[in-house]
Amino acid sequence: MKIIANGLEIEVADSGSGEGEPRPAVLLVMGLGMQLTAWPPAFAQALIDAGFRVIRFDNRDVGLSQKLDQLGKPNLLWESLKYKLGLKARSGYSLQDMAADALGVLDALQVQRAHVVGVSMGGMIAQRIALAAPDRVLSLTSIMSSSGARGLPQARPEVLRALLARPKSSDQAAVVEHLLKLLDAIGSPDFVVPQAEMRERITAQVERSFSPVGTLRQMMAVVSDATRAQQLSQLRCPTLVLHGRVDPLVPYACGEDTARRITGARLVGFDGMGHDLPPGVVNLLLRELIPFLQQSQPAAVPT
Repeated sequence: MKIIANGLEIEVADSGSGEGEPRPAVLLVMGLGMQLTAWPPAFAQALIDAGFRVIRFDNRDVGLSQKLDQLGKPNLLWESLKYKLGLKARSGYSLQDMAADALGVLDALQVQRAHVVGVSMGGMIAQRIALAAPDRVLSLTSIMSSSGARGLPQARPEVLRALLARPKSSDQAAVVEHLLKLLDAIGSPDFVVPQAEMRERITAQVERSFSPVGTLRQMMAVVSDATRAQQLSQLRCPTLVLHGRVDPLVPYACGEDTARRITGARLVGFDGMGHDLPPGVVNLLLRELIPFLQQSQPAAVPT
C-alpha cells in the first residue's frame, strides 16, 4: 500500500497489529537499491510467528516508492574522488532524509515505538533513525552494515567492479544477468543459493521495479554521510550488530567498529556469511535476533 511519509509516496507492507493485544512493531529497513521484497519471506514470517508486527517499505528512489528523478544523475566517480581526498561529497538527499522517511512510515501507521532492523545501507539508516529519534526506538539491529568511519577496510576490488558495472543493455535479460553476477560476487560462500533459484528471485525483483539512477542517488547519500560514526556514542538503546566474517562488500571489521562505537552493543559474527540473505544465513540471524527483540521488549508497548 502507498502512504505519504516525509512528504513522499512510500510503498509499505504491514503485517498488522493483530487481534487482541497490540503486537510490538519491527521496522525492517532494506539496503542499497533493494526493495522491500528483498526481505526473505521466511525472515518476516518468523518475526510474525514470534509475536511481532512486521513493517517493510521501499526506500525512496527504489521499488514502488517515489523516484526523485528531478535531482538528476550524480557523478559518482567525481564525488567518490572528493570523498577520498577528504572533501565533502555532494548528494541530492542524505541518510538523515531517508531516516525521516522511515519515521514518517511509523507516523502514518500510528506506531509510536518500534524495534528497528536494518541491513547494509539499511543498517546505516537504522543508526540515523536511532540518533534522530531515540524515544521512538525500542532496539537497534545493524546487519552487515558500517558506521561509515574513514579508514575502515573497503570492499574487495572485484566486488567494487561488479557493484559499479552496468548492464550491457536495458533489456530485462541483460539486467538480470548483471544482478546475478553482482550477487554471486557478494554472496555467502558457505550458503550458496542454486543459480536457477537466484535467477527467479532477481527476475521477480526486476519485473517489480528497476531504478539504477535511484540507486546511484542512494549511494551518494551513503558516501556523503560523514559524521555518523562520531555520533554513535550518543546511542543508549539496546543494540545488536550481526555481521558475516567473510563479507566481501562490507568487511567484518566494519561490524566490529560499529559495535565498539555504540555503548553496550553486542556483536555476533558468522562464519561463511557474506553480504546476502540466503536461507542458511536467515536461520543464523533469526537465532540471535528473535531472543534479542524479546529481551528488549518493555512491559507495555504503545502503538
